[in-house]
Amino acid sequence: MWMPPGQNRSWVSEFILLGFSNDPIFNRMLFVAFLLLYLSSVLGNGLIVTLICLDTHLHTPMYFFLCILSLLDMGYVTTTMPQMLVHLLARSHTISFTGCWIQMYVFGALGLTECIFFVVMAYDRYVAICYPLHYTVILTWGLCTRLAGGTWACGFFFSLIHTFLTMRLPYCGPNIVNHYFCEGPSVRSLACMDTHLIEMVDLVISVFMVVTPLSLILASYIRIAQAILKIKSMQGRCKAFSTCASHLTVVVFFYAPATYIYMRPNSSYSPEQDKQISLFYNVFTVLLNPVVYSLRNKDIKGAFLKVMEQSSLVC
Repeated sequence: MWMPPGQNRSWVSEFILLGFSNDPIFNRMLFVAFLLLYLSSVLGNGLIVTLICLDTHLHTPMYFFLCILSLLDMGYVTTTMPQMLVHLLARSHTISFTGCWIQMYVFGALGLTECIFFVVMAYDRYVAICYPLHYTVILTWGLCTRLAGGTWACGFFFSLIHTFLTMRLPYCGPNIVNHYFCEGPSVRSLACMDTHLIEMVDLVISVFMVVTPLSLILASYIRIAQAILKIKSMQGRCKAFSTCASHLTVVVFFYAPATYIYMRPNSSYSPEQDKQISLFYNVFTVLLNPVVYSLRNKDIKGAFLKVMEQSSLVC
């Protein structure tokens, strides 16, 4: 069987994911709740992708980026939730070393991609509000495609570094991961060697992939706020701000827990607390995106009503 680099030094061939509880009845209740959350997240984001593809009025840079975000979120939650649902009903909670390696890599890649992608979406709002007459000239389809492709490339590259350094550690003792999926800090705590150097590398990656994007988003919204304050009518100000409110809401709910998980020292690692926080930014934020963007967006609601009318006419 193929093994990642460093596996020949490791005594562990599989990990056991503890999940949330050992009580079968409670796990069945969690299964129903998480299944509903997962289906709602996938269907909600899938609906946004479908509406944007079907309605030509939504073929603009803003909705192109929203479509990419929804695709990211569907992949993000699907990396962890199906396996967690199986483990809630199954007696065995094991995951192979290779499976853990892949899950950690894909989860990290999609998460890091989303971190950078929020900067692209902030830039889109900056151009739309500060340079409305040049919006389509600046944000051409070629630039939009390159921006989207660049975020994916960066996310998958830096996740490879994080995953490679974590999974090449020697795991020669306990193999019980106190989590519901293979998250880097949780798995790394089982290594039977000092992980200080890898923690430092992770911190550098986190600064580059979290602090830098947050700084750029903050800078964009400072310029946006300055532009909004120059608008004389209150109605114009409210309309300009409403186009940014959805993005700001999602950014706060995504970055706050992710920053706590990945930018604190290993000494302050708390398994139970980390599971709850990871669940928030892995599941609830993904569910929040379609709710926020659909309830506050007249174009999305209009496209939905149009599709429903066309469907009723066909029937």
